[in-house]
Amino acid sequence: MPIDLSGILKRAGARPTAAKPVEIELGLPGGARSKISVVPDFKKVDIDKLDLTKTRVALVTNFGTMVVAFRPDLAPKTVRSFVKLSRDGFYDGTRFHRVLKGFMIQGGDPNTKDDDPSNDGTGGPGYSLKAEFNNLKHVRGILSMARSQDPDSAGSQFFVMHGLSPHLDGKYTGFGSLVDGLDALDRIANVEVKARSGQMERSVPTTQVWLHRAVVLGVLK
Repeated sequence: MPIDLSGILKRAGARPTAAKPVEIELGLPGGARSKISVVPDFKKVDIDKLDLTKTRVALVTNFGTMVVAFRPDLAPKTVRSFVKLSRDGFYDGTRFHRVLKGFMIQGGDPNTKDDDPSNDGTGGPGYSLKAEFNNLKHVRGILSMARSQDPDSAGSQFFVMHGLSPHLDGKYTGFGSLVDGLDALDRIANVEVKARSGQMERSVPTTQVWLHRAVVLGVLK
């Protein structure tokens, strides 16, 4: 039976100017299949024509859907990049490759589309974003950009805060927050994890956490 996103999107304040919903089929744990009904996601719309304060992105995972609202007033270039990558299908079929319960879950790496876990966490969109550090606090549900030691090295990888981490404030670019789907965040954060070969940190999910699709729910200016 199709999963209808209309309820959570309405609660999240998303009011896309959509006409007919589109069904997409998802793979679920254990080999099961399901369908989800979503609105058209503005794949041909110029990002500059969207009101990015009102636009939402639904992150459809095999653990539920998380809906993101953005802060272009604090991180305009980061928000624009994230929405554009979502519109272009860049995130579709990637995985959340790093999960630390009580801290954060990390995804957005195109390398996770292959079956080589050794390169997870190293991929990007082919460009880097200049840091847009701001006063957004890294509390539960906040989205922020992953980066290396170089402040201007963020690309496509992002993380969703599962807990409170004030040591990240002003040092990573926060750019949005979950307005629905905290239950999905909790389910992902609670998956079993293991250490990567040769490393101490236990953050590699033993169950695949798929980002099936990032659906742009655009609101035009």
